Amino acid sequence: MPFDVLTLLWIAAVFLLGGTVKGVIGLGLPTIALGLFAATMDIRAAMALLLVPSFVTNIWQVASGGHFRVLLRRLWPFLGCAAVAIWFGGSALKGADAGWLAALLGALVVAYAVLGLTRPAFRLAPGREAVAGPLVGIVNGVLTGLTGSFVVPGVLYLQALGLSRDALVQAMGMLFMASTVALAVALGGHGLLPTALLGTSTLAVIPAMLGMTVGRRLRGRLSEAAFRKVFFWALLVLGLYIVGEHALAVLLSEH
Repeated sequence: MPFDVLTLLWIAAVFLLGGTVKGVIGLGLPTIALGLFAATMDIRAAMALLLVPSFVTNIWQVASGGHFRVLLRRLWPFLGCAAVAIWFGGSALKGADAGWLAALLGALVVAYAVLGLTRPAFRLAPGREAVAGPLVGIVNGVLTGLTGSFVVPGVLYLQALGLSRDALVQAMGMLFMASTVALAVALGGHGLLPTALLGTSTLAVIPAMLGMTVGRRLRGRLSEAAFRKVFFWALLVLGLYIVGEHALAVLLSEH
């Protein structure tokens, strides 16, 4: 799928923005990229473009924190189920209506924004983790396979475990990394990963990393709390726009 110059500039700008946000608050690149791309292109192409920048920018998140082994022992049922279930979600991509997939993504973006703004204080009892982890992982994986979004309900589950801030950031990185690899396998296995898209995704690492560098420099100069609030409000508006645009388009086409 060759892109014209304007589209390539748009892709670079989106990853620059997403990388900057991730540099400031440690998250947001995949959601921003998917949300903005879903408003302008087929969601399956958007998912493919996300792969390499998401993988590369999450390496530091997985490597830092000092809790990797402890988290892996605790979270492997959740992470494993999330990764495997992506294949089954991805198997529905070829035949699914792109409009409804985009509307589903918009709904997940809205849910993520609302959770980010309200920060509900959910806590999961340790005795329920063995059952809840795989179940949430399966749901998260299926939704990732359908939309490319890694965050709902997986991030909410990780927040409910009562992890320290550093451990939570590292655990989210582990979820995003495992999901990115599994999504690449699913898209490739279902014939939805053209070489041209993979090449463009690889080049998109450059603006994403540049954005992260800028974001890290801005971090000390900005109020992280205020920045997060603006970020989640912007996501809420974007998600509602995606839902409205694509759901309405599908309904009108069916009549």
